[in-house]
Amino acid sequence: MTVATLRSQSRHPHDDAPDTAADFERLAALPNGPEADVLRERLVAAWLPMAHRLAAKFRNRGEPLEDLEQVAALGLFKVVDRYDPSRGVAFESFAIPTIMGELKRHFRDHTWDVHVPRRVQDLRNRVRSSIRDLSTGVEARQPTIAQVAEHSGLSEEDVQLGLEALGSYKSLSLDAPVGGDDSDGFAMLDGMGRTEPGFELTDWRETAKPLLRRLPERERRILFLRFFRGQTQSQIARELGCSQMHVSRLISGTCEKLRREAEADRAAERELAAA
Repeated sequence: MTVATLRSQSRHPHDDAPDTAADFERLAALPNGPEADVLRERLVAAWLPMAHRLAAKFRNRGEPLEDLEQVAALGLFKVVDRYDPSRGVAFESFAIPTIMGELKRHFRDHTWDVHVPRRVQDLRNRVRSSIRDLSTGVEARQPTIAQVAEHSGLSEEDVQLGLEALGSYKSLSLDAPVGGDDSDGFAMLDGMGRTEPGFELTDWRETAKPLLRRLPERERRILFLRFFRGQTQSQIARELGCSQMHVSRLISGTCEKLRREAEADRAAERELAAA
């Protein structure tokens, strides 16, 4: 094996990084303005391949690679702005942790379908890692909660919380086929119960009953004849000895009054239930 081969095998993944030390020195000495902006953009373009390689480490985790590369590029802009060459730290050493942090923060804050606290997200990651470690081997099997707790150093209560969070990262569509096979056309929504429209109607009827009892006798009789006997407005008018127009106004005004009172009662019930 030659020396050149040894050197090739021991190369750091970013040993092809550009030599931009002089440009960073110049940028640090420039005041804010067009010249500094142009130089800053040139530095970002020079280091963009490194940012994209860091983003590629997170591929196959449910996020498009293009989105991850954009997150990494934004992190690169930040580190180019903040980098101070006078501290004696190589730009690469300063930039990589920051860009990796931006990528991890993206997964933490923007890719959960159900929002959970950061502590629970951390528990989920530790539990998932422990399950992966314990499930490898010739006789791989699902570890118990006690085994995961011992391996991760967590309490069994925290392990249980982390397990519950495993299902919060990505949600399933109700239109998703059951069993992952859409050949039979049976979706998850088909197996769920549906709300009967009659329930809402029954609820409103129960709300209206005491309101109807409080109406004056004449208005209550008109509503009874119209909605329970099915009489027309003209028939009601002849029975009561008034005009059809007067009956129409009484029906409209009484129904509107009942509606307002029923909505007020329902709102008061919701407030009491929430208290």
